[in-house]
Amino acid sequence: MEIDWSDYDCDGFYDELLAKRGEPRPELGALASDMQALGGDELLARQLAAEVSIKEMGISFTVYSEEGGTIDRAWPYDVIPRVIPEQEWRRVQQGLKQRVQALNLFIDDLYHGQQIVEDGVFPKDVLTKSVNFRPQCVGIDPPLGIWAHICGSDLVRDADGTLYVLEDNLRVPSGVSYMLENRLVTKRVFPELFEHYAPLPVDDYPSQLFDTLAALSPRPAEYPEVVVLTPGIYNSAYFEHAYLAQQMGAELVEGRDLFVGDDDCCYMRTVDGPARVDVIYRRVDDLFLDPEAFRPDSALGVAGLMRAWKAGNVVLANAPGAGVADDKVVYAFVPEIIRYYLDEEPIVPNVPTYRCMEPDAMQYVLEHMAELVVKPANESGGYGMLVGPASTQAERDRMTAAVKRDPRNYIAQPTLKLSTVPTVIKNRIEPRHVDLRPFILSADRQQVTMGGLTRVALRKGSLVVNSSQGGGSKDTWIVPDALIGEHQASGQSVQRQTQTR
Repeated sequence: MEIDWSDYDCDGFYDELLAKRGEPRPELGALASDMQALGGDELLARQLAAEVSIKEMGISFTVYSEEGGTIDRAWPYDVIPRVIPEQEWRRVQQGLKQRVQALNLFIDDLYHGQQIVEDGVFPKDVLTKSVNFRPQCVGIDPPLGIWAHICGSDLVRDADGTLYVLEDNLRVPSGVSYMLENRLVTKRVFPELFEHYAPLPVDDYPSQLFDTLAALSPRPAEYPEVVVLTPGIYNSAYFEHAYLAQQMGAELVEGRDLFVGDDDCCYMRTVDGPARVDVIYRRVDDLFLDPEAFRPDSALGVAGLMRAWKAGNVVLANAPGAGVADDKVVYAFVPEIIRYYLDEEPIVPNVPTYRCMEPDAMQYVLEHMAELVVKPANESGGYGMLVGPASTQAERDRMTAAVKRDPRNYIAQPTLKLSTVPTVIKNRIEPRHVDLRPFILSADRQQVTMGGLTRVALRKGSLVVNSSQGGGSKDTWIVPDALIGEHQASGQSVQRQTQTR
């Protein structure tokens, strides 16, 4: 195939590489030129080389089949990187830190005085009907007052280029291992581009994660005992659990590998006898963590773990109960939450959101459902939502009934014209919609990844980027401002050449 940007049709969407057909954005013109110089056949060869590397490296994800079993699939990856200038990213980083700081203050308040409810800023009814509020956590003081130590916030770019936060993931956010693996694969297949663009590193994330967890340790120690608690090999994110444990030099454990002693301390079973555990990076949902405190039939958790946590003898990251803020209705209140706790305006805005619990908003949603995206409060992975423009009347009727039945459980948002990026589709380069999940770490300091996991809706016209529903991924490059400036001149040259053709 040939790469001819004059044939690349953005179809009216904001494309992150091209300003319009045949015209690269000035700061990214050099990348467009490099891709064109590489040639389509060579680009396809590198795409195939990347796919072979992914299989050799065993990078996979798990989906659940309709028959109830699981299927391991190779991680879907696109070879053309997504580039974001450093100057823009620095502002996004500040906005994400602001957001997570406010959310941690919010969670802590809900499990203590609930002052934000008393002051009428956050509705009591929303809290009362929260499926993720854990009464077992009331009055507990986690180290440093932090509940969500690892957060993955999803960002989208609209038609005018504005970045919005689409949602926050504070329970057991996943995907960071694929961000790291994407970078490794891209280094293999595009070593010359790395030398030319020098994207800021993401491979220090495992050490940052370990330092974050170690800073929470209840015992002073140079190297505290940190473990990753996984539900086991059949969990869809098991690859990530094993990967992060290996990269951090931490033990990967299941519930049966741990126990709580009479001293309310948590121990790991080892061949040398019990070893006390200081910090548990848990990838098990709240309700399965401790059969004494939550579901008595859970075989995934550790009996007495909540007692040990409450006594301050072990740290759980993320803390149980943090999911109270991982709710799409709570998301709709985040701008008010930031203003209430920090007395600041949000740096990165929310997507405009209708709260169906409010009568006027619900009426608008019911009348305009064919134009909106309607989401349940606590579903994930793109499940349970209605994309109005792509829906049938029968689907809208079902959603209308669901919203009327439980308005508190639904929000609605405009159908955004999500930005696109060039993507290899068979033997062509075509635009595909993307989002971005950066990761924010919070302990004695806050850190945000340099970029994040770019997810791509590989199906033409689709806005659903989740890998379980046919989505793929890209490496995300945050390119230093100095290099952007150097490349801008060559980008303008490319633009002139394209216009001449």
